[in-house]
Amino acid sequence: MDKAVEALGLNLPQLIAQVANFFVLLVILRLTLYKPILKMLDERKQKIAEGLNAAEIARAEAASAQANIQVQLDAARKDGQEIVANAQNIATRIQADAREQAGKDREAALERARTEIQLERDQAIAVLRAEFAGITVSAAEKVINQSLDRQAHQRIIDETLAESNFSGN
Repeated sequence: MDKAVEALGLNLPQLIAQVANFFVLLVILRLTLYKPILKMLDERKQKIAEGLNAAEIARAEAASAQANIQVQLDAARKDGQEIVANAQNIATRIQADAREQAGKDREAALERARTEIQLERDQAIAVLRAEFAGITVSAAEKVINQSLDRQAHQRIIDETLAESNFSGN
């Protein structure tokens, strides 16, 4: 084996020293660097896991909040529809009341107008009767003062009517 090692150009004491140096360096690196690097990697893995858990919790809370918002929107929409329906009912009732009141007012005004017309008609008839009575008396006086001729009577009545307020002047 010495010849094979020499044929390869290896120096056995130097190889053993290098192997021993490698193991010493490996132990030193394991103690100084490997454990802190593993600890740092474990901490980073833990932070990543915590971040993923927090993101999952936030996602669940967002979904819950979205569902809550949807429920509130549905309730608000329903309340809005009820308010609109109530407003429409109130508007319909107000319109019906206004129509009914307008009908009552119209009937009252119509009745007042009929009463006024009847009063004016009665007054006009009374005035006409008084005027006609006066005209008739005047015509009779003129007829009596003049001859008893039928044509003369008619002429006197026509003259009296022409002199009265009913002549259309």
